[in-house]
Amino acid sequence: MSEPRGRPEADGCFVCGPANPIGLRLAFRLEGEVCRAEFTPQASHQGYDGVTHGGILFSALDDVMANWLFLRGARAYTARGEIRYRAPVPVGTPLRLEGRLKAAKGRFATLRGLALRAEDGAAVAEAESVFHVIDPGRGGWP
Repeated sequence: MSEPRGRPEADGCFVCGPANPIGLRLAFRLEGEVCRAEFTPQASHQGYDGVTHGGILFSALDDVMANWLFLRGARAYTARGEIRYRAPVPVGTPLRLEGRLKAAKGRFATLRGLALRAEDGAAVAEAESVFHVIDPGRGGWP
């Protein structure tokens, strides 16, 4: 298992940056071929009363996918993203996030992200995104 932090240039990231005072401050880690994190949405993350805003969920999924690359030393930007919401997520619901590489070709990587209810493992949202790798680094990018 790797360290939950990547490199200091992302300290201000809204999702994972420890220096962002209004951020989610999620800690991502690699476990084999899966990037993982836990997230429990709070009242400040809601859209409709009591329900987590879909944009917050997509942000968390975008980062679990991006961190699959980032924690391997690669720097990449989301080129295209798609999400499917499967169930509303009440505020206070603990979630498990998972990101996996689906395909890689040249400087592009397709990743898949899942948000699962920690309680029963049910998928509440799934995403697939294409990332443009601008710096592959030296840490295991295919």
